[in-house]
Amino acid sequence: MVKHGDSCLSEAVVKHMGNIGLMKRFVLVLLLAFGSLTRSLSAQTTEEIVWVQIEARPSFSEAVARAETYAQELADVNGFTLSSGWFAIALGPYRREDAEQVLRVYRAERQIPFDSYIATSDTYGQQFWPVGADIFNQGPADTPPAEPAPEAPEDQPLAGLPEPDIDSPTAEADESPAEARRSEQLLTRAERQALQTALQWAGYYNAAIDGAFGSGTRRSMAAWQRANGYEPTGILTTSQRAALLGQYTAVLDGLDLQLVRDAAAGIDIKMPTAEVAFDTYQAPFAQYNATSDLGARVLLISQMGDRTTLSSLYEIMQTLEIVPLEGPRSLRGDSFTLVGRNAKIVSETRVSLAGGRIKGFTLIWPAGDEERRRRVIDEMEASFVRQSAVLDADAGVTEAQQIDLVSGLQVRKPLMSRSGFYVDTSGAVVTTADAVQSCTRITLDEVYDATLSGVDPTNGIAILKPTERLAPPDFARFSPNVPRLQSQVAVAGYSFEGQLNAASVTFGTLSALKGLSGEANLSRLAVDALPGDAGGPVFDEGGNVMGMLLPRPSGTRQLPDEVRFALSGEAIAGVLAEAGVVAQQGERTASLAPEDITARGVGMTVLVSCWE
Repeated sequence: MVKHGDSCLSEAVVKHMGNIGLMKRFVLVLLLAFGSLTRSLSAQTTEEIVWVQIEARPSFSEAVARAETYAQELADVNGFTLSSGWFAIALGPYRREDAEQVLRVYRAERQIPFDSYIATSDTYGQQFWPVGADIFNQGPADTPPAEPAPEAPEDQPLAGLPEPDIDSPTAEADESPAEARRSEQLLTRAERQALQTALQWAGYYNAAIDGAFGSGTRRSMAAWQRANGYEPTGILTTSQRAALLGQYTAVLDGLDLQLVRDAAAGIDIKMPTAEVAFDTYQAPFAQYNATSDLGARVLLISQMGDRTTLSSLYEIMQTLEIVPLEGPRSLRGDSFTLVGRNAKIVSETRVSLAGGRIKGFTLIWPAGDEERRRRVIDEMEASFVRQSAVLDADAGVTEAQQIDLVSGLQVRKPLMSRSGFYVDTSGAVVTTADAVQSCTRITLDEVYDATLSGVDPTNGIAILKPTERLAPPDFARFSPNVPRLQSQVAVAGYSFEGQLNAASVTFGTLSALKGLSGEANLSRLAVDALPGDAGGPVFDEGGNVMGMLLPRPSGTRQLPDEVRFALSGEAIAGVLAEAGVVAQQGERTASLAPEDITARGVGMTVLVSCWE
């Protein structure tokens, strides 16, 4: 619930946003948020403040009229000048998470256009609405009189506001259908395609972008004219074409899309230069990092190679933190695409191979700003030009290299990594239940996906099954006899949680066949194990599995470092049976040499990773 000075939105309001009465309450909540954040702006808060831009108009009077209309239904309506000379109407100010909520709610209620988007404060200039408001302390823009003087043209700008461009729709007389058709005949094919693209973006056209103005294009033009208050002739006048294209480009206002030539990478491409700037070369990437609170980033990709190199790059990039796990991805022949999404970012990569040169780009954009992101990615793709140069393979290589970085980019890390071990020939795995709590994805050796087949929270054990059939090098055979007290035991596990590419084995002794409180399903060990070893197999002297190492007990009582506990093989077998897995029994054998136990442990032990 919203409190004084707090802009958090009521969960109940959002949950029932379809109800008209509750929508009014939602508006009241936003009013409180607006007052709070207005005070925050005045205090020059460092918290990110954003807006929901809902329209841009080429003329001042038109923008004021639209702001008045919106203000009758919505709270937080503001008007600002844009650097392009147009006039923006925006809702806000909000914190970003609240702006995303507002965008979803008002779009769902059809209160604002579908192409509304989140904009940052540096997009805007002087404020012209509400009258007299000046949230950026730039000096409020003058407003027209309530009843304009008869001699003043409707779109006459006031002192202090930018003059309209002479080529804007307001600077020329409208045309008759015949005149519009004649001016239309002068358009190039590219210009005709641009109009179809703008109509498609606005939701009025869904056919091919071919530059041919057939009946489908004419109907979409008439629909756009009707929606924008024009006579639906199906033939756009010069001013209407400018207005349509202005709507299409307004979503990119403030991003300063400019063609950038990176000579070292051999790539020409448009970038949002108001949001990113060159930072460093780390082959095969040229990194353009964020320069504002928006947090956008661009990578240019450039290297020599063939299809094998391309395939390797495709796999490596999916390990990076900037490519979240969720999202479509495809490797086909000489190109690949990667889309990764999470609650914070959307990352899209497009790469292709031509003439022995692998080139492409990645755009990383904040989640919740999909309209602008799609437009930026399309502009980047359309402007992408390959030059002959290729980034030097040694670019950015330094002595201070880190194992968790690839070309200066952070490798994605799991929330937790623990040990597990194979228990049958199909690849079923036993691990500690702690390792697989609240995971959106579970992997074995960070390669194979696995699903949770069974869990026993009382015993702290989980059973995993790989999504594809595996052939493990070895699997557990459980001890058929009770081990001797003070006999040697061994624990196999990923002690360092995956930093090493194989399990390690630690030797110790069996201290007791029960827990400290007499638990019959536990045995107590004296072994110098680490947190990453939890879930790994515990071997008796004959190399059979006598149990699974449990995590160190939590609580206020601290036990000696070498005291650890193992869940008994009998308890494990019971949980396996419930999951439909048959526990294999070992044979009574003489003691094995330490190196043989180590080989068996390394063969059956697997790294279990839990991913967000």
